[in-house]
Amino acid sequence: MSERDVIDRFPDAPITRERMVNDLVALGVRKGMVLLVHTSLSTIGWVAGGPVAVIEALLEAVGNEGTIVMPSMSGDYSEPSRWQNPPVPPSWWQPIRDHTPPYRPDVTPTRAMGKVAETFRAWPGAVRSYHPTDSFVAVGLLAERLMEGHPLSYSFGEGSPLSKMCDEGGYSLLIGTLRNTILHLAEARAPFEKKVIPRGSPVLEHGERIWKEYEDYDDNSDLFPSILSDFLEQGRGITGKVGNAESYLLEQRGLVDFGIDWFMRRYNDSTSQR
Repeated sequence: MSERDVIDRFPDAPITRERMVNDLVALGVRKGMVLLVHTSLSTIGWVAGGPVAVIEALLEAVGNEGTIVMPSMSGDYSEPSRWQNPPVPPSWWQPIRDHTPPYRPDVTPTRAMGKVAETFRAWPGAVRSYHPTDSFVAVGLLAERLMEGHPLSYSFGEGSPLSKMCDEGGYSLLIGTLRNTILHLAEARAPFEKKVIPRGSPVLEHGERIWKEYEDYDDNSDLFPSILSDFLEQGRGITGKVGNAESYLLEQRGLVDFGIDWFMRRYNDSTSQR
């Protein structure tokens, strides 16, 4: 949505930092929370200060004792033979593997994460996990603890920022979007048979740039909206607005447990029908 479209869609007034703080508190955000935040800036309305104001509002809402986390993924640092949006010719694959610069948390930009996440990546004091494709970035009291030791293989499972946030009693905050990364953890923890796929990325190892091969599960993220819809239909989570954006505050442990059960029902049913 263009800036002109945002103004035309929400003509009443600009959205201020103070308005967003009040809306976040009304939604249930409290001091000391660990919040995994997904945002769609254009759905909030025309924000005075843009992504900076959104980030300042989030940090104010959780206070110095809280922690804000956002996905900071870089899909273009992945195995090029698997690219779909858009795909590239097979003749390009090896040159991409050979010449893409190594992942550097302080330099590598996000891809398709939105303006707020890209601004947050460069925020003073931000700590970004060392994963070339599936990184997260955090600011706050627990930032270092949550971001350290991000596994290269099975990047959304145990030892990942997702598992640490969930185990810390974290919450997911969705502002104008239904994207919900925490469900990757539910999928990783659900004990059903998963397809393992080869992956690769450019990284620094002992000061040298190499193409590092590793592996992960082939995820089912296309199912995540259905899981979230079923969760909300049960009256779980808190629904409200941040600015003009439909927003959801979700307790991660409950959602992950729900997601595990959802996956098991689906795949047990599929197995029983064979």
